[in-house]
Amino acid sequence: MPRNRSSNGRRPLLLRQGWVWWLPLAAVPADLVAELTLNGREPVSFLLIGVPPLAAATRGPLGTALSTLVCLGLQMLFAARRLGHFDEQHHVALYVATLIIGIVSTALSWQRVRTRAHLIRANSVAEAMQRALLRPVPHTLGPVRAAAFYSAGEGGTLVGGDLYDICATPFGVRAIIGDVRGKGLGAVQTVAAVLGSFRVSAHEWQDLAGLAERLELSIARNDPVGDTDDPELFVTALVLEFPLSGGEVRIVDRGHPPPIVVGPDGARRLATAPALPLGLGALSPGGSAETTVHTVRPGEVVVVHTDGVSEARDGTGAFYPVLERLATRFGDGRAPDPADVVSFVHADTARWAKDCDDDQAVLALTLTDRSPSRPAPRT
Repeated sequence: MPRNRSSNGRRPLLLRQGWVWWLPLAAVPADLVAELTLNGREPVSFLLIGVPPLAAATRGPLGTALSTLVCLGLQMLFAARRLGHFDEQHHVALYVATLIIGIVSTALSWQRVRTRAHLIRANSVAEAMQRALLRPVPHTLGPVRAAAFYSAGEGGTLVGGDLYDICATPFGVRAIIGDVRGKGLGAVQTVAAVLGSFRVSAHEWQDLAGLAERLELSIARNDPVGDTDDPELFVTALVLEFPLSGGEVRIVDRGHPPPIVVGPDGARRLATAPALPLGLGALSPGGSAETTVHTVRPGEVVVVHTDGVSEARDGTGAFYPVLERLATRFGDGRAPDPADVVSFVHADTARWAKDCDDDQAVLALTLTDRSPSRPAPRT
């Protein structure tokens, strides 16, 4: 076993602390060495007054209070080594100042620990909300293998305005990917409304275009009194279905970037019939969106993504060329794996645009080799 490592291979806690953590520990022996070197000729104990604030930045209230008492004791000890200095007014003022600063530092340390605990709880709630909204994509679902990744563009957040999900239904495996045009709590509420409606309606509506209309209704019901303060709050989405018969994918496009198929021979886009995004259907009351059908050959992966991927910009302002990059990376005669495709897009967009501030979501789906079986009808 390597030295300086714990039994699980991680470095011990003390060795993983940053340099700020060591400052209070280093200041006390440094002052002690200076005192012994100068042999009391110069009052160096005043340097200890800065130890409690340093401790407050890295220690808890108890550790900060203990450091205050240690510094106060050393100041008195050093002063006592010089005749007539222990109760001299300047030293008494130093004792009082150290005590006051120590009390304030202890209070600040308590507040820091309390705030940190609050942030940890808030982060846990946000993570739980993300897991409830964007559930982990199963590796295999019926005749479909899948992989996905999601990244919130706004720093410090876990949930943004992109959405995806996949489920097995009596009509086949269905998937959705979408992008809410909006931000803040309104966008998150819309994500929750659309995903909640999809997870229920995907099992009930046989017609894929009708399912999309049902999702449209969920957005309207999410804001029953029209008090949303974002006039651009709508959702671009793709609804996909891999039917029980196998060998094809059916797509309803509600204003979203079209899917890409990646296979042994390269990459190509699938033609769709774009309709207005979800939430804007009232502007076109003439009929529902058209469903397009495409053949999916063995070894091909259907890739859908949000515009946070396709609109990622490099240093020159050029958009990330999703199709071209996928065609260059794959298409060497071997059948790609969905997880490999997703990992490549994730890493490649990060290299292309290091400062991307938009949400990104990618979902990759492929048919397995096993024959699909029709589930027993519900009674």
